[in-house]
Amino acid sequence: MKKPILHFSHANGFPAGCYRALFDGLEPHFEIHFVEALGMDPAHPPLEGWRPLVEQLIERLARYRAPVVAVGHSLGGYLSFIAAARRPELVRALVLLDAPILGPIKGRLLGASKRFGIVDRVTPAGATRERRSAWSSLAEAERHFRSRKLFRHFAPECLRDYVRYGLRERDGELHLVIDPEIEYRIYRTIPHDMYKFMPRLSVPAGFIGGAESDVVRRMGLAQMRGKFRLRKAPGGHLFPFEHPRESAVAILEMLRELG
Repeated sequence: MKKPILHFSHANGFPAGCYRALFDGLEPHFEIHFVEALGMDPAHPPLEGWRPLVEQLIERLARYRAPVVAVGHSLGGYLSFIAAARRPELVRALVLLDAPILGPIKGRLLGASKRFGIVDRVTPAGATRERRSAWSSLAEAERHFRSRKLFRHFAPECLRDYVRYGLRERDGELHLVIDPEIEYRIYRTIPHDMYKFMPRLSVPAGFIGGAESDVVRRMGLAQMRGKFRLRKAPGGHLFPFEHPRESAVAILEMLRELG
């Protein structure tokens, strides 16, 4: 008997292969599928509102033999949410990992930040565009990432997986799989009106947030109450990399609650 399909969508800047340790805890129960690097397909570029990225995900979900479990982290959670709201027949359950949906007031403020040209200050975009993107060796890359605040709490195996799957050899150097310019454009074009999809969401849905997540703290969960089962997992916004085993258990428990 075939295992049910779980389609996983990754966070901005973290190709799906980097979640290898998380997948280890899910693969006994699911057949795992994903798009390796969202935003890097020229046919589905990161434009305002992410419509091409959502279309890419919907096209992939439509290929499966039956409705799937859709799990997404950050960017991947938002794309999964919109896809499930637009095409509920493709998704049997939805789990968002630290992807809180903004309500109308905060959404309008985000929209205003775009119009006034200050969105780089309210999203991680400003810190993304000029980030280093090439290294001479895996060892050099790992030393670099280990020294960065963003990766400080990563489990050792997840940092190794980021170096292994987040980089690709080109012209004698190792380069980021997801170009920083693409990562930057994804942050700048985030939909500010995702709350409009909430009334259309009809599939069982859960949200797992990092107990120390600055994203959850800033954005809040008020918009999600009533539509989502809510639960916490240890760690911050990047908790699937900080506590991969506990995160896999939290996802499985959430899916059991969703039925």
